[in-house]
Amino acid sequence: MKRQVGAGTTGKFTVGLIQMSLGRDVNSNLKKAVSLVEKAAKDGAEVVCLPELFRSQYFCQTEDIRNFDLAETIPGPSTAAISNVAKKRKIAVVVPLFEKRAMGVYHNSLAVVDSDGEIAGVYRKMHIPDDPAFYEKYYFTPGDLGFKTFRTAYADIGTLICWDQWYPEAARITALKGAAILFYPTAIGWHPHEKAEHGKAQLDSWQTIQRGHAVANGVYVAAVNRIGLEKLSPENPGIEFWGHSFISDPQGQIIAQASADKEEIIVAEVDLDRIEYIRQNWPFLRDRRIDAYDGIKERFIER
Repeated sequence: MKRQVGAGTTGKFTVGLIQMSLGRDVNSNLKKAVSLVEKAAKDGAEVVCLPELFRSQYFCQTEDIRNFDLAETIPGPSTAAISNVAKKRKIAVVVPLFEKRAMGVYHNSLAVVDSDGEIAGVYRKMHIPDDPAFYEKYYFTPGDLGFKTFRTAYADIGTLICWDQWYPEAARITALKGAAILFYPTAIGWHPHEKAEHGKAQLDSWQTIQRGHAVANGVYVAAVNRIGLEKLSPENPGIEFWGHSFISDPQGQIIAQASADKEEIIVAEVDLDRIEYIRQNWPFLRDRRIDAYDGIKERFIER
């Protein structure tokens, strides 16, 4: 039975996040991911999410034209493999991947595979970073599908990707489209030389902003990260991915969280009745001044 956060809807479903390390062999990574999705289903998960760009190590640390060979189509190898296990286990899966849309046009994308093994839809990352060792603008065309909520067999779910998680506008629009939960597949970590001085503050900021999205929108939030130090070459300092995948409830309370450095599957329940209860007591959506927000679409408001 399909459920959503509309009038008169109730129910619960279980979310599973797969925190994993990634090696250099893309086929081994896919095989490992399929195995972990199977395990998440056995642990009771009904909607499962993999980390951002899970088929490879994080190649955006450098600008290298050869990395475009990592891209795949939708549908393609990753969606085919995950569709098989989704249909077998009757689960929905969020499948993030490096999408080859056309010759010379690539996106940082995800496909939502529903419990019948069919692709419910595609989301393309809207906000593309360009920071040291996160050179994503070299590889990815900005998303052009807008912010998306997908109807699955268990609930309406919202999907955003990594850098999107810093933008309240993205969370708000996705929540307004009926999402019970916002999934943020992620690849984020520390530059090794910065960790001692800035590491704690960076991690705290990452968790705080996403917990804030949960509170402001009355939704659950699920962020799933990879782990491990990934060095693309001996002279490359690499990125230490900080794990800490977590699920937050609509009050911003963390109800499940993974470690910094272990492969884990974390599972938690999403309760649609709780969303309704929180929104009745904290009616932020009701009290929005939609008549007064014209400036939000400006780059900067001159005074």
